[in-house]
Amino acid sequence: MELKQLGNSSLHIPPLVFGGNVFGWTADKKTSFYLLDALLERGLNFIDSANVYSYWAEGNEGGESETIIGEWIKERRNRDKVIIATKVGSPMGKGSPDLSNTYINEQVNLSLKRLQTDYIDLYFSHKYDDGTPQLETLKTYSSLINSGKVRELGASNFPLAVLREALQIAEDENLPRYEVIQPEYNLLERSHFEGKYQRFCIENNLGVISYFTLASGFLTGKYSDVADASGEERERFIKKYFNDKGTAVLNVLKTLSHKYKCSQAGVSIAWTMAQPGITAPIVSATKESHLKAFDEALKLDFDAEDLQILNHVSREKNLIQE
Repeated sequence: MELKQLGNSSLHIPPLVFGGNVFGWTADKKTSFYLLDALLERGLNFIDSANVYSYWAEGNEGGESETIIGEWIKERRNRDKVIIATKVGSPMGKGSPDLSNTYINEQVNLSLKRLQTDYIDLYFSHKYDDGTPQLETLKTYSSLINSGKVRELGASNFPLAVLREALQIAEDENLPRYEVIQPEYNLLERSHFEGKYQRFCIENNLGVISYFTLASGFLTGKYSDVADASGEERERFIKKYFNDKGTAVLNVLKTLSHKYKCSQAGVSIAWTMAQPGITAPIVSATKESHLKAFDEALKLDFDAEDLQILNHVSREKNLIQE
């Protein structure tokens, strides 16, 4: 499998990233270990997590995903074989985003302890904190890099103006910059990334690992109507897609899945991989059988006409960043 350099960072990654938000939520420890083993066998060694995963599940308080990853790393003794990304700043279910020096230093040590490692390959600011000067945040990260606790930096869910400012501060103050961006992006959510944001990332050689690639499972075709999703863990994420556009996108995915003899999930993932500026999309799974879609996407070779059909049916009328 050919690895890709992640922007200007020192990291070289596979073309797909696994979303570890499922660990300790929709995948228990046994299942998580099974999935992680299967991923590593495929050469998909980049795991994305966060300190808040998965506080929203009943009985959880956050840190469950990192804990499972850490236990797996310890048991398999394979820290040198995996790339671990995690995040800080998103509130643990309440409060507001926090990227202060005090909070980051507290949380990075907790994440390292749960992950049972002494370094994090890629550390993200999970959400922009308008109450902390960006200079303070970047100086904190610089200290963490100098101490060896963090290798590279990323920003998730940052408005473009804020990202521009962060990169300028890093340049002016000779501080490490955010090298990787993590936006929401899929066939049904394109405006968060396309347009000015996408061009900025390309022009500045920023790595992009996008999330919600399958729109929380909607693009797999698993749900035909709202009733199908009722009571599901991801119901709150997908109910907004049951509309004319969602139906039209699913119909095209169904047609193309027959043409290419693969799943709708495989087609959806491959479309995202083919988009300009995307280094590697993040995809999750809760069963090894779901990983078949990963295999399909890695092999799928779209023709230009089919890509255009998907682009057209999923086009948002007003891409807010154009």
